[in-house]
Amino acid sequence: MKRMLVTILVLGFQIQLFAADRSHTFPQDLAELGLPYPVTESDFSKKLNSGKRILEQENWNVWGASPIMGEDGKIHVFYSRWRGTHSRWLSHSEIAHAVADTPEGPYTVLGPVLSGRGEGHWDADTIHNPTIQKVGDKYALFFIGNNLANASKYDGHHASTQRIGLALSDSLNGPFKRVSEDPILEVSPNKQDWDSYLTTNPALLQHPNGEFWLYYKAWDKYNDNMRKMGVAIAKDIKGPYIKHPKNPLVNFAQYKKQVEDAYVFIEQDKFYMIMRDMGVIHPHVGLMLDSDDGINWSAPQLGYRTNVDFTNETTIQRMERPQVLMQNGKPTYLFLALMGGKFATSTAFVLKLQ
Repeated sequence: MKRMLVTILVLGFQIQLFAADRSHTFPQDLAELGLPYPVTESDFSKKLNSGKRILEQENWNVWGASPIMGEDGKIHVFYSRWRGTHSRWLSHSEIAHAVADTPEGPYTVLGPVLSGRGEGHWDADTIHNPTIQKVGDKYALFFIGNNLANASKYDGHHASTQRIGLALSDSLNGPFKRVSEDPILEVSPNKQDWDSYLTTNPALLQHPNGEFWLYYKAWDKYNDNMRKMGVAIAKDIKGPYIKHPKNPLVNFAQYKKQVEDAYVFIEQDKFYMIMRDMGVIHPHVGLMLDSDDGINWSAPQLGYRTNVDFTNETTIQRMERPQVLMQNGKPTYLFLALMGGKFATSTAFVLKLQ
């Protein structure tokens, strides 16, 4: 890929980006990447069509958008947003709600849904990375939260207090009420366990057997320092969630790479996991894995290409937090978080599956 180094000024800081010539984007022939293991492109990736940014809001960073079709026939998205620099997601993010007639928008922002509860709560500060699904006659909104003041109880790192929470509502218009004063999924008390440092980035799968499978990311900080993916299973949406004995289920430590931002769905009796790539193929694309049972997962394939491949943009940006709009049991749109945009912050991004 031909690239030139470009320096831009954002909020007083010089940032260097690689501007890509669109005629030399992510290669069609994956062999050109020269990786030491075989890489193929998933059928999911091949079906992705042109995309567009959505929820470009002045003075706001937007991160991700979890979509769902409402009973009103409209597309509802729940997304993270915060003001200021991008790093303020650690302390100032909230979950907001927007609605549109079509997945591509335009969207009308309805306002905040969940915010940090303040001192004394595990989710005192930031509320982030929502994922929404209808469960029976309720709407289940999973999220992550933190309490930065409590980081000193661990190792002082901001991530050490990240946990997963759950709020339920009778309506997409809320109110969403937390099901517990505590996280829905805690860390292991044993530092030798892979998930003893944090639990984050929830992905709910409503299993055909009636169980609720909550896939989650954890940071195996006290062992090989790699982030990995596991699952916890409950009979009731409110829990308790029991961690699977085969965890972690997805682990790229053999490549010295990590997992990030997974979403799991079933199509025609097959399990699929799409996630942001942390360098297994390329750090600006996505990965797709499949499984017959939701426990044993395949080697990763290319899940989605870069933003430059789907837009008229010329700068490859981070494209993360994949969420899938399911309609009639089929994935129809892929929603992502994307750096940049006309306000030089971050936005949501939507891609149609052919």
